Amino acid sequence: MARSIKKPKKAKKKKTKGSNDSEASSSSMPPARVWQPGVDTVGEDEELQWDPSAYNSYHAFHMGWPCLSFDIIQDTLGLVRTEFPHTVYVVAGTQADKPSLNSIEIFKLRKVAHQGCINRIRSMPQSPHICATWGDTGFVQVWDFSAHLNFLAESTDTSRGGNSVANQAPLSMFRHKDEGYAMDWSPREAGKLVTGDCQNSIYLWEPASGTKWNVDKNPFVGHTASVEDLQWSPGEDCVFASASVDKTIAIWDTRLGKSPAMSFKAHDADVNVISWNRLQSYMLASGSDDGSFSIFNLKMIKEGEPMLAHFTHHKHPITSIEWSPHEDSVLAVSSADHQLTIWDLALERDEEEEAEFKSQTEDKVDAPVELPPQLLFVHQGQKDLKELHWHAQIPGMIISTAADGFNVLMPSNVERSLPANGA
Repeated sequence: MARSIKKPKKAKKKKTKGSNDSEASSSSMPPARVWQPGVDTVGEDEELQWDPSAYNSYHAFHMGWPCLSFDIIQDTLGLVRTEFPHTVYVVAGTQADKPSLNSIEIFKLRKVAHQGCINRIRSMPQSPHICATWGDTGFVQVWDFSAHLNFLAESTDTSRGGNSVANQAPLSMFRHKDEGYAMDWSPREAGKLVTGDCQNSIYLWEPASGTKWNVDKNPFVGHTASVEDLQWSPGEDCVFASASVDKTIAIWDTRLGKSPAMSFKAHDADVNVISWNRLQSYMLASGSDDGSFSIFNLKMIKEGEPMLAHFTHHKHPITSIEWSPHEDSVLAVSSADHQLTIWDLALERDEEEEAEFKSQTEDKVDAPVELPPQLLFVHQGQKDLKELHWHAQIPGMIISTAADGFNVLMPSNVERSLPANGA
């Protein structure tokens, strides 16, 4: 756990020196209690304390305005970086109290003016300087941030230009009938983009000549409520998945028309987010408004039993979910309960190992038996978490955004090197 309960220090009675004093003090101390967010409460004489030993690295910062969405920009500094210090490039969109104050933030704090709040922002994998934004105005816009990224790469003064706002025209734009949140670039075909709105419609963007995009005016229609998230298949050029408020996940094939190739009920409430496993392309994860998240085997949809696992650790809506790009069984989840959790589905309960651990620590640790064995790590400290991403080039690093700013974390129990088989 990333946080534990700490009681404020109280005045101690004076003791005479002696070897038995420390032993008596140690033996009389109650066992440490594992504190469960959303289950346990913090007493008036207690406070949560951050434990730095739980992290290999941790940073927190704020952009001035909350950022609902962000994306990590791939760089040219190396594909698998394990040595400190690390350099990270990020693009994010603000939610200011006035539309005219919104901007697209490009770290190291470079800004581009943007009209309206930014619901979601994504960087193209093949050309990271090309980014798409979903605005609350109903417009989806595509931008070229190469000049700003070059400025940041060449600059040694991270504060220079940090507060200036650049006025720039987008490369391309398209207006939906309503605002939306769903958006994803294809990892296989450069420039191909899908965007989904709150009116159930999904539009396909394809690159045209030069720096323009053609948007098919006939949308993909199959959901009966808002489209909340979209994910392209990591293994097939023409296949993508969508998540909806109608509680379903749909799989689409652009070669087969404008209706879903297949669809299934995923949750008992809105499906907020999905993530397609890039290392095991038959596995899809989803997070729901009821706080649960599920793992599906897409090979089993036709048999009617695609669900592999279902977790109810979180008690508030799931706001983001993403598979690790380096380990096929690991994923991270964020929730409106102010928790970011990391899970390893390869872990199973070992009763003999648990019994041995309990016999060794029963006087030191009071751990609840109902904790799922797949739960690796719990990170707290951010309020109203909105989105998280693993860094594809820095194993073990996660960046998250919330109402009170960003966190960059590397938990100490998450692998920082690639698996031996290179998967």
